Amino acid sequence: MNVKFKVLSAGVLFFIGQSVMAQKTKKDTATTKNIQEVVVLGYSKTATKAKSTAASTTVSAETLENRPNASFLNSLQGQAPGISINSSSGTPGSGKIDVMVRGLSSLNASTDPLYVIDGLATSATQFRNLNTNDIETISVLRDAAATSIYGNRGANGVVVITTKVGKYNSALTISYDATTGISTMPSEKYHLSNANQYLKIGQIAGTGITDEEIAANTVDTNWKKVFFRAGLTQQHNLGFKFGGKNVSVYSSLGYLEQEGMVPTTDFKRFTFRNNINGRSDNGKFTYSTQIALGYSRRHELQQETNTGLNSNIAQNPLHGYLLGDPTLASGLFTSSQNMFDKIGTNTNGNRFAWLLEDYLRPNNFPSYTDENSILANVTLNYKITDEFSIGNKTGFDYKQSDVVFARAPWSYLALNDKARNRTDFAGSEALTSIKDFTFNNVLNVSYKKSFGDHSLDVGAYLEYIKAHYLWKRQVQTGLNPTNWLPGAGTGYVPFNPDNPNQYVPQIGAQKINAGSLAYFLTLDYDYDGKYGFSGVVRRDGTYRFTEGNKWGTFWSVAGRWNVDKESFMEGSTFDMLKLRASYGTQGNQNLIPPVNNLNPMFTAINLGLDLNGFGSGYLNIPSYFFNQLGNPNLQWEKISHLDVGVDFRLLNRKLEGTVDYYIKNTDNMFNKLKLSSVTGQYELDANNGKLRNTGVELMLRYNILNNKDYRLSVFANAAYNKNKIVQLAEGDALLANGDLINAVGDMAYQWNLYRYAGVNKETGEMQFYAKDGSITEAPTDQDRVKTGKSYFPKYQGGFGLNANYKGFYLDALFSWQAAAWQFDNTLAWLYDASAIGVTNLSSDMLDSWTPDNKNASMPSLNANNTGVDGSSDRYLKSTAFVKLKSLTIGYTVPRSVLGNMPVKSLKVFLQGENLVTWSKWRGLDPEGINRYSLSVYPNPRTVSFGVNVEF
Repeated sequence: MNVKFKVLSAGVLFFIGQSVMAQKTKKDTATTKNIQEVVVLGYSKTATKAKSTAASTTVSAETLENRPNASFLNSLQGQAPGISINSSSGTPGSGKIDVMVRGLSSLNASTDPLYVIDGLATSATQFRNLNTNDIETISVLRDAAATSIYGNRGANGVVVITTKVGKYNSALTISYDATTGISTMPSEKYHLSNANQYLKIGQIAGTGITDEEIAANTVDTNWKKVFFRAGLTQQHNLGFKFGGKNVSVYSSLGYLEQEGMVPTTDFKRFTFRNNINGRSDNGKFTYSTQIALGYSRRHELQQETNTGLNSNIAQNPLHGYLLGDPTLASGLFTSSQNMFDKIGTNTNGNRFAWLLEDYLRPNNFPSYTDENSILANVTLNYKITDEFSIGNKTGFDYKQSDVVFARAPWSYLALNDKARNRTDFAGSEALTSIKDFTFNNVLNVSYKKSFGDHSLDVGAYLEYIKAHYLWKRQVQTGLNPTNWLPGAGTGYVPFNPDNPNQYVPQIGAQKINAGSLAYFLTLDYDYDGKYGFSGVVRRDGTYRFTEGNKWGTFWSVAGRWNVDKESFMEGSTFDMLKLRASYGTQGNQNLIPPVNNLNPMFTAINLGLDLNGFGSGYLNIPSYFFNQLGNPNLQWEKISHLDVGVDFRLLNRKLEGTVDYYIKNTDNMFNKLKLSSVTGQYELDANNGKLRNTGVELMLRYNILNNKDYRLSVFANAAYNKNKIVQLAEGDALLANGDLINAVGDMAYQWNLYRYAGVNKETGEMQFYAKDGSITEAPTDQDRVKTGKSYFPKYQGGFGLNANYKGFYLDALFSWQAAAWQFDNTLAWLYDASAIGVTNLSSDMLDSWTPDNKNASMPSLNANNTGVDGSSDRYLKSTAFVKLKSLTIGYTVPRSVLGNMPVKSLKVFLQGENLVTWSKWRGLDPEGINRYSLSVYPNPRTVSFGVNVEF
């Protein structure tokens, strides 16, 4: 079978669950001539869908191209079962995307899957500089049969990305894609008060304001319009494909520009890719090279971290939009100096909105990241005999990030600091440089043999990885406004030892050299296309553990039965029916990924030295301190994975689907052991815990119509996942983060809250249920209960349709999740009566309890227990949603219209992203996981127009 990914001549491409299908058609007929399917696995291994034993899903280029996303992960959401993708920030170029395959594998270790681009493992930050239009297929590998070949790195699932290639013996083809669009802020449902309503709430609370004074107010500021805007986006891609007898080439240039909804944010990216495939005349020697270059600059909100936006109310525009006092006028100051001259150092009360206005003034808080990346590899393969071949893949992944965070000396906050501290200069600048280089080499020998009804494929591999990581940071306090330029290193006020408390420079650095070695065997056996068996045994060595724990052995076995090939299936409605099962083990070494200031070698003591710690060290001299204690007994997390699945196709290829059931157990789970405080350290990283995930996955596609003029198909996927903590390090329960708890026998990260019981109709006080079910107005920690609710969704999926009529086409994709719960801290702020005169409130507060309104839905604005509800289920809200993730309407111009023009094909289309969200969640976006709502920069609603031309 000649397996290809490209769309065949005069054909169409379908995505059906676990494969890419190229359906070849005759001119003016809908008769199916040939169906060719492929599943992309690891280390350049592929298999036809019929012979694959793996649980995997492959998504084709057509579903990804021209989407207005900096990362392909945003475009992958809702496309494959078993992979949870939640974008935690909608800032341009953001890499804050939570991805999990088949649930939470660990409470403390990294749960990110492994990403492999053209056989080379990389990290998710790389995707800022990966052009989605260069991608040919994405395969999500979910079970042990598919992932165990990657050993410890594949414990959390694997996402395999294959980029486009040229075609042998083909003429030059040039393609150009362009899109331009506009991004806008989604809407919230908090019922934010306007100025009149806000003053009326104050009147109910007893501020003394009269109706006449309310009517006389002329200020009604819409802070959303002050802090947010519509952002423009544009994308241009130029591609080249051609090939001779023994060489083929694919090259591309790409440019992406996104304006953020916050005026000071944007993202620009330039990419280049060149993929070359070649072969000898006799076909015994083949080679391929891939090189991808990328550069991007991302202006971001200062101190935006992996947990969301800055919690500082004066540096988070969401605070200004949602909590800004509508009676406070905006645009009063012409400059930062003008603002300081008028209000001095008084920033109390509702004036935080003015601080935000100054914060977003151009050049006041420059914050940007320059990222350069190179991803390159060379693959060589030589066929020694018809059965034996030897191959080698060598590649490297290099990323350099230069980050600038600064507070300009002319900004209001700098002027404020200068006045308060009585210094001549203020302002600060932090410069951070990160260099990350990974070298990877894989040597393999393979043996393939067919004899009679039997076929055998055996492979032996040796993999070596070497990584180098360098992090440097310098912070300068005290900038001279006459010659300071962001990132240039100019205008630094020198440190004076005679006054050691001013202009103290700070420097820090971290260097990590690491590596791993692995060798493994693979076996694939097939009998007559009916029965198949595959197995992997891999021995992994890692630098992260001590000598006795460095090595781990992991393995998997899998089998399949192609029932449709049996004689008793002749004449059945099934075109394909395959049963498969797999079981395997894997290890996880990623207690945390290597990140700034964190040493990933937790087996050794991590010390720090403060070279500028005046007055802080022993006898007031610089001294060492503990960052962490080491544990020489730390070892791999061990994951065992059982999967049982069925793939089917019936009704003359109209209905296709996949069903999987799995159990995934994590033993030796990374956990924190409590230590005596006399050690100066309170925790020690260790192995002590067990976690279980069980789940079901379903994918269906129904091709309703497929003829000359019409094509209509619908698809859906769904996944159910339930996790359970089997064992913990100490006791039966462990508080995870204030209102969250991890308890043996229950789900991970469960909300542990007071139960809100409504309003006392006689007093207006808030009421809560005590532990014994009685009513109390003063709950204690003993009254908290496990709610049975977590922010991890139990159900997730997507559905949509593809339609085509005489060149017009419509593609729609919906994503959804259910049984997920989040604490809405924005609503808690908007219901906080003590904030009257400081922050805005919800107009729901107009229905607050008074002696004349005892049936009110809200407690008294003067209740004595205001704020107690901050740890109650009053604000625990469902984040279930259905989202119209993507909608594309387009037209393919017929060749007859193009005539003798040098244009081979022409498409125009209108596309929308994140158009509509149906949810009970009142905030801007229910999508972010483990983020309080005031820290989640929402995903924008984007509408764009595009054109695709091929010459």
